[in-house]
Amino acid sequence: MQLRLEHILISLGYEKAQMRFTSCLHEAFKQLHESFPIALVDLGLPDGNGIELITHLQQHQPNCLILVISAWSTQDMIVRAIQAGASGYFLKERDDMEVTLAIRSLLRGGAPIDPFIAQHILQNIHSTGKKIESSEKKDVLSTRELEILQLIAEGLSNKELAEKLSISRYTVECHIKHIYKKLSISGRSKAVYVARDIGLLP
Repeated sequence: MQLRLEHILISLGYEKAQMRFTSCLHEAFKQLHESFPIALVDLGLPDGNGIELITHLQQHQPNCLILVISAWSTQDMIVRAIQAGASGYFLKERDDMEVTLAIRSLLRGGAPIDPFIAQHILQNIHSTGKKIESSEKKDVLSTRELEILQLIAEGLSNKELAEKLSISRYTVECHIKHIYKKLSISGRSKAVYVARDIGLLP
């Protein structure tokens, strides 16, 4: 898998000298004195769970984009990884082209989810027909994120959002990135659609 990912990253323009590969959590944590723009993380590691690494990266390198590439496909593990800070989740069984597209999506600000996983989650949602309860809705997004999402729904651009809220465009973009990650989507229109569907927006 490491050889596959090395080949894929080289095809995306990365140099071999820029990459760091480890086979366990202990080795991975020893590498974290460096700053990484992107991390490809497995969950089933010999000395622990990759979610520990994701949590650490989210806390200490919040700008690092994290894509889980794992054989584990249980909904509980997927949700835990995303809650810990993963921006996307793909299965190892996918071919190189599919993994390449997932990484490209991640680099463009997307939240790539393996088609099998997405289908499984949608089936569960449709079968239960449940929506987030009002007491839980408040915990999905922060007050500022809800405010930004409401303004996005009104059609404001990032520049207009920054001016209206008296914050920088960079801060606006960071908030939007967090919204996408929490809702497990990519794109402004999808964010508004999902937020309305689960009751975060009227």
